[in-house]
Amino acid sequence: MARRKRGQAVHGWVCLDKPLELGSTEAVSIVRRLFDAQKAGHAGTLDPLATGILPIALGEATKTVPFMMEAEKVYRFTLTWGVSTDSVDAEGAEIARSDVRPSQEAIEAALPTFVGEIEQVPPRFSAIKVDGQRAYDLARDGAEFELKSRPVTIHEATITAADTDRVEIRVRTGKGVYIRSLARDLALMLEAEGHVTALRREQVGPFSTENAVSLDILREMVHRGAASEGLLPVTTALDDIPDLAVTATDAFSLRQGRPILLLPRQIETLKARLSPGSRTVSAFEDGTLVALCQMRAGRLEPDRVFNLQPSSSEAPRAER
Repeated sequence: MARRKRGQAVHGWVCLDKPLELGSTEAVSIVRRLFDAQKAGHAGTLDPLATGILPIALGEATKTVPFMMEAEKVYRFTLTWGVSTDSVDAEGAEIARSDVRPSQEAIEAALPTFVGEIEQVPPRFSAIKVDGQRAYDLARDGAEFELKSRPVTIHEATITAADTDRVEIRVRTGKGVYIRSLARDLALMLEAEGHVTALRREQVGPFSTENAVSLDILREMVHRGAASEGLLPVTTALDDIPDLAVTATDAFSLRQGRPILLLPRQIETLKARLSPGSRTVSAFEDGTLVALCQMRAGRLEPDRVFNLQPSSSEAPRAER
């Protein structure tokens, strides 16, 4: 006899505005307990010393987490001049000091160097694995090691505030960018010492400060029996993926793991809407997400199948 899963079958996303000094894993655990959800995960770790957007997936939404790992992100950080630390943030030990205070003009002239596809070396205090161990563990132990540079993309970097001792910069990035590495490299280019004293993530794909909730607000919702007000649909993470409405018969086939045939006009429509290099299509039955599929040779082949109750809020209805 199969063991009954603990918790409730809660499905959706929580766009959490993570507070300072709370780890991402701990934040997920708190949200999972608040909803008494069977399953939970997050889309993109946020350091304890950072605040802002931490998308947390509950239930069937966890199947859409991989799509958020590729999403663009927006950060705003403060780089304070004068002191460098080994972790490039306020938690680390001081390793250098300088009286150099770059001007706003010098910073503006340097920033374009870091825009576009660049090579970036992760900070030593990071979760990157080196010979099976986390880099931050090796760094704390004083071990000697090197991290390889890797290509990352920064779409935009602009100064939003500045004075003699600090500068605030807003950046829009692709995946895998370390803001502390950006701060470290910017200070190095300007022949100055500095470290990150504030970091806030303002957006991850469709999740932003505009649809975020704090833990206090979430607790209040749960207390008054309105937890669902803090949930966003499972499909929130699929905004950039073309959708197709399917019949009940085709929906049944997809749920059974069987591919369905597409009509020529459907193929042309989907091809026009697919991102370059992508084959992923979301299939809906009467507005309820059925499966994420790969379009191949005129067919939709189910990749991830969803166990969701009919809901008109999942996606707009369309004709097949």
